Amino acid sequence: MLRQLALADMDAAALVQRIAFDLAMPWLAGLHTPEEDRWFYREHIFPTCRVWGWFADDVLSGIIAFRDGWVEQPYVLPVAQGRGVGTELLDIAKGASGRLELWTFQASVPARRFYEARGFALVEQTDGARNEEREPDVRYLWTR
Repeated sequence: MLRQLALADMDAAALVQRIAFDLAMPWLAGLHTPEEDRWFYREHIFPTCRVWGWFADDVLSGIIAFRDGWVEQPYVLPVAQGRGVGTELLDIAKGASGRLELWTFQASVPARRFYEARGFALVEQTDGARNEEREPDVRYLWTR
């Protein structure tokens, strides 16, 4: 089930991000505390983005936060990956915009394959000097 998330879902959304991020990028695991994650969602994500979630049996299993042509936070728990959850969430953002951009890490090959298979084109690669993690990244663009 898909639905737009409310601030009351903040803790669950931050937890989905932390679990998915840490498992996908174990060398960056623990970059932030759970308190910092919740602060980020409360102060930045929920006030500036539309946040949608995918639920299985009332458990939040995937999220997407997007705004003004940008996908900010796309995360799906590993147990829900490969079941169309990410595609359904991305389709919500695509339906709200004629153009979307997003960043992902160069090392995140599964994410890159996922975006490329859904029509995103690589437009920029960096050495990571401008991101918090100092991890080489890539910017993708999708247009309707």
